[in-house]
Amino acid sequence: MRIGHRRRTWLTLVLAALVVVFALTGCGVTETGTEPSAISEPTAESAAAATVSPAAQATPFRLTILHNSDGESQLIDAGRGREDFGGAARFAALVRQLRQAAEADGGNVLVLSAGDSYLAGPEFSASLDRGTLPYYDTIALELIGYDAIAIGNHEFDFGPDVLADFIGGFTAPVPFVSANLDISGEPRLAELAAAGRIVASVVLDVGDERVGIVGATTPGLPYLSIPRNVRVSADVAALVQREVDALTFAGVNKVILISHVQGLDGDVALAERLHSIDITIAGGGDELLASADDALLPGDEEQIRGAYPLIVQDSRGQDVPVVVVPGGYTYVGRLIVEFDAHGELTGIDPASGPVRVVGGNHPDAVTPDPLVQEQVAAPVAGYLEGLAATPVGTTEVLLDGRRSAVRSQETNEGNLIADAILWQANELAGEYGAPPATVALQNGGGIRNNNVLPAGTVYEVDVFSMAPFPNFIAIVPEIPASQFKEILENAVSRAEHGAGRFPQIAGFRMTWDHNGTAQTLDENGQVSTAGTRVRDVQLADGTWLVREGSIVDGAGPVHVATLDFLARGGDEYPFRRAAFVSLGVTYQQAISNYVDQALGGVISVEQYPEGGEGRIVAVDSGE
Repeated sequence: MRIGHRRRTWLTLVLAALVVVFALTGCGVTETGTEPSAISEPTAESAAAATVSPAAQATPFRLTILHNSDGESQLIDAGRGREDFGGAARFAALVRQLRQAAEADGGNVLVLSAGDSYLAGPEFSASLDRGTLPYYDTIALELIGYDAIAIGNHEFDFGPDVLADFIGGFTAPVPFVSANLDISGEPRLAELAAAGRIVASVVLDVGDERVGIVGATTPGLPYLSIPRNVRVSADVAALVQREVDALTFAGVNKVILISHVQGLDGDVALAERLHSIDITIAGGGDELLASADDALLPGDEEQIRGAYPLIVQDSRGQDVPVVVVPGGYTYVGRLIVEFDAHGELTGIDPASGPVRVVGGNHPDAVTPDPLVQEQVAAPVAGYLEGLAATPVGTTEVLLDGRRSAVRSQETNEGNLIADAILWQANELAGEYGAPPATVALQNGGGIRNNNVLPAGTVYEVDVFSMAPFPNFIAIVPEIPASQFKEILENAVSRAEHGAGRFPQIAGFRMTWDHNGTAQTLDENGQVSTAGTRVRDVQLADGTWLVREGSIVDGAGPVHVATLDFLARGGDEYPFRRAAFVSLGVTYQQAISNYVDQALGGVISVEQYPEGGEGRIVAVDSGE
């Protein structure tokens, strides 16, 4: 790699004073769609201010960046079968240990997160049900000691007010960073921005140096979460570059991007469009960068995407390290770098890499941080014990809720949840003046337990883990067959990418061809590229809606039971603002009710065989 290049040209050192004032006075986030002001040539005075003494030039600046993303409220441990790994208390202890080691070696330390700090589920419900602030996740993050945190998509899963409570709960404020969010339409978030707690970029004093931090949030926020009046710009690169240019103009010669654009591929693509950024920390995809001799969680050896760090070329052909670690407090990323006096990254220490979070009898075990254990892990564990003691029913069969499965194929757990939605909708339709639902749709991204539930007793905590979001059952009446096909085309349009829009279904069967053309939509939810992946759709009563890719003549409309999240256009489901009836019951409640009342407490192997029953069939046209 070409470390040690000179990248700070005069072009990147100039921006109008208004841009600098906007970016660096802590006035909030960049306004969506705003273009940079006209640039001016640097003066002799500004050039002189950037000079460095010979003594300073001889001293490299050594920086250790400890990072993670996607903590997602996995506060206790890494989950079933991996209880010796992960957890916020062990994570905090490991961060402290790595910080102390870096400082003892004469280095400086930053602790950064690339977002998705919390997630709907039983752990976060422990905070909501407690009824007092701060949330347990806030306490954990404050005790870990982050210097800056990017804003991801899951921060909006309960709406902007819960995010405001989460950020407002920090007693020692930490900046939350995103360059492409406009939060002016949400008063509580705008108030936090005015106080400098939500910013587009921030300058941190690290030792005797200044380091600029810029954040980015996925443009898919409107269909991934519930941002309400928060607007997100899709022009991420331009808005991030504007912040970088403003920082550079102000004399900040070390810039780090913490980016949550939904996966390593997206963060790499963003890095390649930018310049004058020294390091990119990615988030949102749970990828693992590591070497063969790194100590990893059991089974993670097969998940390695590449070396840590991944080196990519920016828009000027210069090398930029990109780093990421899996979420859930399972790893601390450790990137150790050196800069010269001009802010050029001159080296990466080979000790850099992912450091696993582990306890038990393992040789690299850490003792949980006592404050995080007492103030966070213990009360959350107590709450979960209560949920785990409340049975919902029993299952005779393994239930597959793995993320990789529910986002790519039919599973028996997906069938169970879709059936629960259809049953619950029809139990309540008359009461709410809605027609009985014909079909049901559940997006795979709304199924979150990410494991195979063993046969035996199913407890309330299991159901909560399956269906953690505050999504309500809804009926969308009178959806034409042509529009229903478009909805299904959207659902399978990104199956090869593991996108959360992949459907779990009830009330019909479908075949789809992954070699067909993937449907795309414009910003208004209208079809811009027609999809050809959905081949056949047949209702449970035998009625055909689609045969060999074409709408059947005379096919009537369907009444769709689904989640209000999808009915509002979540995951880009093109309901296009169709009127719907919300039934006042969450999908978590619907599952419990369905198992108890419709199934008599028993999930049978006959009704829910492993692998499903052929509701969704993938065919291969070989195109």
